[in-house]
Amino acid sequence: MTLYKAVKCIRNFFSPTETRKLSNLRMLAEFQFKDYRLTWPQMNWWYDQSFNAYLQQFGEKNGFNTHRKWMLWQLIRLVENVPGDTAECGVYKGASSWLICAAIRNHKQFKRVHHLFDSYEGLSEPSSIDGQHWSAGDLSFAEKQVLNTLGAFKRLIISHKGWIPERFDDVKNSFFSFVHVDVDLYQPTKDSIEFFYDRISPGGLFLCDDYGFTTCPGVTRAVDEYLSDKPEKMISLDAGGGFFIKGVNTGNAIIYSNGDKNE
Repeated sequence: MTLYKAVKCIRNFFSPTETRKLSNLRMLAEFQFKDYRLTWPQMNWWYDQSFNAYLQQFGEKNGFNTHRKWMLWQLIRLVENVPGDTAECGVYKGASSWLICAAIRNHKQFKRVHHLFDSYEGLSEPSSIDGQHWSAGDLSFAEKQVLNTLGAFKRLIISHKGWIPERFDDVKNSFFSFVHVDVDLYQPTKDSIEFFYDRISPGGLFLCDDYGFTTCPGVTRAVDEYLSDKPEKMISLDAGGGFFIKGVNTGNAIIYSNGDKNE
C-alpha cells in the first residue's frame, strides 16, 4: 500500500460515510489480497432472521461459506415437485444436511429420506491431482455429533458410515431429487457423480460445493470430465460451487476475448 493510500485509508476511517467505508475496505482488501473482489453490502438475505439463526447454530454467521449455504437453501426449492430421496456426500458437521432436511420436511408431495455418506474420519489421502491444500484426515467430525445436531430430523435420516464409494450399494435401487457433494478431492467426487448421475430423477439437481475452487482442482476436473459427453454442464456459481439439473441441456461456457465483435 502506498503512503497516499495509507493516509487516505486513515482519513476515511475517521470520516465513516458509506462510500468512504467501502473505499477503505477496498484498499485494505487490495493490500492483503491483490485480486480479491468485494461484494455490495446491501443484500437482503444477509438480514434474513431465520437464515441467520441457522448460521449462528453452526458458527457460520461470520464465516466464509454463507453464500453457498444460501444458494443451497434456494436451489433445493427447485426440486419440491421432483420425486426421489436426497443425499449428501461429505457431511462434516451436518450444516448442509440440516438445510436439506428442513426443506424436504416441508415437501408434502413426497415422503423422502435423506442419506448421509461420510467416513467421519476426515478426507482420504489426496492425490497429485488435488494440489497441496488438503491433507488426509482434514475435516473429520464424529458421526455421533452429526446425528445429534440433526436430531430434529432423525426420522428423515439414514447415515451410511464408510469411505466413498463403499456404502453406495446401500441405495443402488433408489433414485434422487437432490444430491449434494462436498468431498474436496478428485476420486470421491468422481465416484459420487458416476454413481448418482443415472439415479437422479429428471428435473433433479446435483450440487457440488467445491466446484470451481483453486483449492480443490481435482473436484472441478472430476465433474467436467464426467459431464464432457453429457447434455448437462455445470453452472458455476459466483461464490464457488456449481450445479446442473438432470435432463436440462446446458450450453458450454463461452469466454469472449477483447478482439471478438458482435455480428
